[in-house]
Amino acid sequence: MRTLHVVVPEGIDDPRRPSGGNRYDRRVCVALAHAGWEVVMHEVPWPEGTGEALAAAIRTIPDRSVVLLDGLVASPADAVLVPEAGRLRQVVLVHMALGDEGDAAARRREAAVLSSAAAVVVTSRWSRDELMGLYGLPAGSVHVAEPGVDAAPIAAGTDAGGELLCVATVARAKGHDVLVDALAGLQEMAWSCTCVGSVDRDPPFALQLRAAVERAGLSGRVRLAGACSDAELEQLYRAADLLVHASRAETYGMALTEALAHGLPVVACDVGGIPEALGTTGSGRPGVLVPPGDADALRGALRRWLADARLRARLRAAAAGRRASLPSWPATAAAVARACEAAAR
Repeated sequence: MRTLHVVVPEGIDDPRRPSGGNRYDRRVCVALAHAGWEVVMHEVPWPEGTGEALAAAIRTIPDRSVVLLDGLVASPADAVLVPEAGRLRQVVLVHMALGDEGDAAARRREAAVLSSAAAVVVTSRWSRDELMGLYGLPAGSVHVAEPGVDAAPIAAGTDAGGELLCVATVARAKGHDVLVDALAGLQEMAWSCTCVGSVDRDPPFALQLRAAVERAGLSGRVRLAGACSDAELEQLYRAADLLVHASRAETYGMALTEALAHGLPVVACDVGGIPEALGTTGSGRPGVLVPPGDADALRGALRRWLADARLRARLRAAAAGRRASLPSWPATAAAVARACEAAAR
């Protein structure tokens, strides 16, 4: 039996705090346990009080243990983790690099943590290249473990293609304001849009977004549904025609692969790891990419989708074809396991 200590933000199972990172951590831990690892979980508060709690958790872990640390907890914690790098085999799972935010102090802390780690795990090839460029990490120390996705039935879809779905936490980085701006120029067309995602992460932005929806006269057509359960989200995927993802920054885009698993095409921003998540098939790309932050380009892509039945049929065929090449959670866990085994050596 191999033992892996996993340090994650507190509440990764809390349905009121859904996120791609939480889901990734949870599913990887379950898959590793099924593959024969003894997974010892350590939850620490985030973001308040992380340092002291992390230090206390780290002190309980035996020497030479392999420790997988979520980057939300690890990247700012150089004062705690760097001194322990000789005692523990630290593997840092980076969902989103702090250095991407342009904060020099955050970059210095993250650079120290990642440079002292035995291995780093990222969720896309784009993220690997980004971290290596930011911090000069050696290629052999950075491992890619793409998020998995569960097999799902193909959504039936509607003839008109007007059931739009957005799955993302309501925050500026996810571009909901750009989406509302784009939809405001399509009021003569038949569509409705359901936005699923927590509205508690960035309350001021959520308030501004609700006001923008009202100003645009879209209150009856754009629904901010808030966080929902996995079962509720599954029903929304099955009822949708198209996933719309207007994110300004994204290391991968788990919502895209979940939509593709249901045979849903995607209109998304060409940023970060999104092109990797979208992928291609023999039938072409299963969606349309537009520049980030460009409401006019997003509006044009949505107008073409709604107006052109042949385009809808082509993208649906490509999305159905992409399902076979989507990664599974056991494959994700196997990639994480290889990084941990390399760290142990």
